[in-house]
Amino acid sequence: MSDFQNLREKYPVFEYRAYEISETDSEVTVRYFFSVPELADFKPSWTFPKPENISLAKNLTFERLAFSLGMAELVSYWKAVCSPEIKVFCGELTREQVRWWKKLYFNGLGEFFYVNKIETDIKSFVKISCDSVFHCEKERPVERSAKGCLVPIGGGKDSALTLETLVNAGYDCKCYCINKRNSVSETVNKAGLPENSLITAVRNFDRSLVELNKKGFLNGHTPFSSIVAFSAEITAYLNNRRYIVLSNEDSANESTVSDSTVNHQYSKSFEFERDFHNYEKNYLKTGIYYFSFLRPLSEFQIAKMFCHYKKYLKIFRSCNLGSKKSPDIWCGECPKCLFVSLILSPFVSRAELVEIFGKDLLNDTSMEEYFVELVGRSEHKPFECVGSIGEVNLAVTLAIREYLDKNRELPFLFRKYIDMGLYSPDTVDARNEKICRGFSENNLLPDDFREILIEETERLL
Repeated sequence: MSDFQNLREKYPVFEYRAYEISETDSEVTVRYFFSVPELADFKPSWTFPKPENISLAKNLTFERLAFSLGMAELVSYWKAVCSPEIKVFCGELTREQVRWWKKLYFNGLGEFFYVNKIETDIKSFVKISCDSVFHCEKERPVERSAKGCLVPIGGGKDSALTLETLVNAGYDCKCYCINKRNSVSETVNKAGLPENSLITAVRNFDRSLVELNKKGFLNGHTPFSSIVAFSAEITAYLNNRRYIVLSNEDSANESTVSDSTVNHQYSKSFEFERDFHNYEKNYLKTGIYYFSFLRPLSEFQIAKMFCHYKKYLKIFRSCNLGSKKSPDIWCGECPKCLFVSLILSPFVSRAELVEIFGKDLLNDTSMEEYFVELVGRSEHKPFECVGSIGEVNLAVTLAIREYLDKNRELPFLFRKYIDMGLYSPDTVDARNEKICRGFSENNLLPDDFREILIEETERLL
């Protein structure tokens, strides 16, 4: 019997017991109470800045927002035991909402199930039951005249490109981050916005989960971007923002594991974006419009456009391991660092790449396994937020051709690429033109944002 089955039998119920909202003149805190009976109680919390003239007492819209963030948060704790039932003792859930959450959990945990060798299906992996409901008939609609954009900033190239483009187009932008990092602050500064344009939420993770992981309880990837979505919704609501403008790209839709639906980036995919957009409209009902500005584009296009803005090259960061350092760094040892180095390699010099990452990743023999995964010669891509196999191959081919044309010595990974028989310069110009002209229609961009993005791609690509 597997650990998965053993744990489910021993801990048959996970409980979302309650959430508690408290506020001062300047902030609001939401505390959550989760429990695995006879094992552990978890008490994570979130704190959000809020304008002083806002009171959230008896605000049922905010109640729904707070409750929903808890639903997104709880899966991080549930996965330790994978109880076959989640009992919800607070909030409201219709049958349609239960199906919505089960879909998010199942697809968002695809990598977790794959890595832990768990065989399950969307029908049987969990039952969600909820006995409590809000008394919505007593709610009085609150008139809001929301305006402007809330732009989540992670410190990487994608959100920097979104912010730069919108600011240059004259949009009223506030920025949002969770547990502020140095690269986030510097991105906002480089975009020419004042320090108070950045709104920071503080997420307090219950560290007792780490102790369970050390004891051998199940661990793995969860759909973190769904937490970004629901927490950004709260921030936009508190600050009267009309739009939440994400920076997820078309490449995030590609499966991580070949011939499967397992996608490390599921909660960055267009499928989730569309689902969240509908959840907001049908259940949260704030009127906030959630979409990804870069959704029509590939990582390759974004990298090429980003490199036109040299001011960000020294300060952007998107390394998960390095983000745990202070200040945040590129660790120079993970597949995310290698991917970013590869996707930038046709557009910046090798010397610039070394300056950015602190080492010559393209000449690092320890990166060979990650490289093989990134170019599609493995069962799966790295379990990281990386671009598609096709665009990595395009970037590498373009970079190699330039090295050869200028009679420069090839770094180790590029020699490896040629030795693998993958270098195909004859078709590279056609592939380059095709991908640079790409503009996916699977997007939710409002017309004015669409026009701005088209204009920017025509100018930079």
